[in-house]
Parts: sequence; structure tokens; C-alpha cells
Amino acid sequence: MIPAYPPGRDLLAGKVVVVTAAAGTGIGAAAARRCLDEGARVVVSDWHERRLGSTAASLSAEFGPSVHALPCDVTAEDQVQALVAGTVAHFGRLDVMINNAGLGGTASVLDMSDDEWTRVLDVTLNGTFRCTRAALRQLVEQGGGGAVVNNASVVGWRAQEGQAHYAAAKAGVMALTRCAAMDVAAHGIRVNAVAPSLAAHPFLEKVTSAELLSDLATREAFGRAADPWEVATVMAFLASDYASYLTGEIISVSSQHP
Repeated sequence: MIPAYPPGRDLLAGKVVVVTAAAGTGIGAAAARRCLDEGARVVVSDWHERRLGSTAASLSAEFGPSVHALPCDVTAEDQVQALVAGTVAHFGRLDVMINNAGLGGTASVLDMSDDEWTRVLDVTLNGTFRCTRAALRQLVEQGGGGAVVNNASVVGWRAQEGQAHYAAAKAGVMALTRCAAMDVAAHGIRVNAVAPSLAAHPFLEKVTSAELLSDLATREAFGRAADPWEVATVMAFLASDYASYLTGEIISVSSQHP
């Protein structure tokens, strides 16, 4: 049984947060809502402009001018730069970057093409790198402080058939998180990541078999998938000052970890 959605406690009051891949019904949209509930002003971003517009309209109806939308394809460096610049132009600063953009797929290494491998790595790992770099440069320019929260995955730790490209990308996100944290610790900037296992939402159910979803759920301590907000709440904690002494950490939002 999924617990009730907890009310906000103003953990992010006064902060400006960017969330990538925030359109739709998954972890990104849940992270945007959670940050808004915690008092942040939020820039929602996604490459799919129609879905982004719908998400932004829905959130704006509830949270008003605290929501701003900027389209961004994280595989394009100029768009990543424009996302950070547009955030600063609209809200005056940047405090938190939540890197949620990622691309999956299922293919055996025996059959995987170079294009399949490269596309997943470019969105999931390289995109996270581009957004992390752009955010960190802005945070340093502002005088330091702030946080980056990356979305990794338990498949960065464990093996799963047909997931070589995605697992390699998410393991890379974990390593990037740890090393980037050391690069900016002197500036008082924190870089952490969450590692979800299975977060249930309608899009996932469209692209994943019911049999696999059921099997993955049985591996979890609670015998069910997480709701996206349960992952988003951990992201909000890592973004907040309550996590002031956490950096370079990968938090498993799952019972699956090394």
C-alpha cells in the first residue's frame, strides 16, 4: 500500500530549481511538484514541447508564477546552455539542478547496434554531464553553494538482461556524481544522486511488459513499485539544506543496493 503524499515543509523555500525531463507522469514531473510543494520556484524542462506545455500549464494552475517552462534537448550543448541562462534570466539565479533526463531500451549486446548504444549513452550519461557542468559553472559564478541531484538507477549496480547500454550509462552517472562532488566541494556545492529501481507510471506500463514489471516488483522489500513521488521526495531532501553534509553519495530508493 502506497502511503499518503506528505505535505510540504518549505524545505526549498526561496530556492530556484531546474528539473530536466519534467513532462509527463514520471519521476521528473513528480520532482517538479515536490519542489514546488517545498516552496521552490521551478523551471520545468523537456525536449517534448507539447507534453512540457501541458505539464507546465497544470502546475501553473496550482502554483502560479512559481512555474516556468523552458524546452531543452540535453544532447544539444547550446540548448543546455540556454536552459541555465534562461533560468537565471527569468528567476535571477539557479540553486538546484535535478538531472532526470534518461533514455532506456531493451536489447542484447549480441544484437545492439552502435546507434542504440550511443543514443542511450548520449541522453542518459552525456546529457547528465552537460547539465551538471552548466549548472556547476553557474553556481560557482554566483559565489558557490547549491546542489545538483542526478537520477541514477539500481542497474548501475546490478546486472539485468538486455540493459547493457542503460546500465553502463547509469553506472557512469554514479561515477560522475562522485567525482564532480569532489571537484566542487571547495565551493560549497553538493552533488548527489538517487538510484531508483522501479517507479510505476503510465508511460512505463506502455513500454514494459506486465510480466517484467511484476517480476521487478517482487524483488522489492515492500513487494511493489515505488510511486514517482516517493523518489521525488528523496530528491527534494538532497536538494535541501537538510542534506548539507551529504555529497558524492548515491542514495538507493529501493531495497536493491550493493
